[in-house]
Amino acid sequence: MPELPEVERARALIESRALGRRIAAVDDSDTYVCRPHQPGELRSALVGRELVQANRCGKTMWVDTGDDGPVLGLHLGMAGRIVVDDAAEGDPAPDGEKVAPVWDRFTLDFEDGGRLVLRDKRRLGRAVLDPDLSGLGPDAAEVSKAAFRERVGRGDAPLKARIMDQGVIAGVGNLLADEALWRAGLSPRRAAGELEDDELDRLRREIRAATRAAIRKGGVHTGDVIPARMRGGACPRCGTAMERATIGGRTTYWCPDEQA
Repeated sequence: MPELPEVERARALIESRALGRRIAAVDDSDTYVCRPHQPGELRSALVGRELVQANRCGKTMWVDTGDDGPVLGLHLGMAGRIVVDDAAEGDPAPDGEKVAPVWDRFTLDFEDGGRLVLRDKRRLGRAVLDPDLSGLGPDAAEVSKAAFRERVGRGDAPLKARIMDQGVIAGVGNLLADEALWRAGLSPRRAAGELEDDELDRLRREIRAATRAAIRKGGVHTGDVIPARMRGGACPRCGTAMERATIGGRTTYWCPDEQA
């Protein structure tokens, strides 16, 4: 599933390859991906516009179309990719996976002959005008120390569930949470409100470090602990068998010796 690093790579692709290009046509016929809009509504709003700025907060992207123009919101869902001409970013495609045109859920055709596509085999991505961003917390890669302490270090919820709450901080998904908690040496089961300030500061640093590494390497699947997230997996640092449980509704792995 695309998390903050994959979405940032997709945003950067739009920034580098799609800005300044005028939209000649729009395929918004997928009424599920483009809900609540009716077919033709996005087309009418976007044809003739240029993409001028690509933005992101957490896992949500949006693209500005100039003064008084609509904002195009894009979300990758669980398996979405952004394709601009011959380049793609987002959910990592399994080796050898064939590209099926039926997976192209939303398309912008540019006047110069290129195109931007939201490709999503699971059909859970979104393309929407003027997206509502009010429910998002600060971006996990940019949140300040003070805001992180205040937002994360409270309540009885398990720590992993707390950092995955997009209204608390935006962008941390299942794999990034396990990677950052393992790096920080913190148990995903601990009550968030029990953490000391130095522990919260360490967790914030490790979320940021894990995010930077994943953006650089190609996604959260490249994390150091990710290969050990399996039955029989062992901690990459100490060799202890990883524990497994469901926390916050998500399958979770951690080292019982190192993550207190």
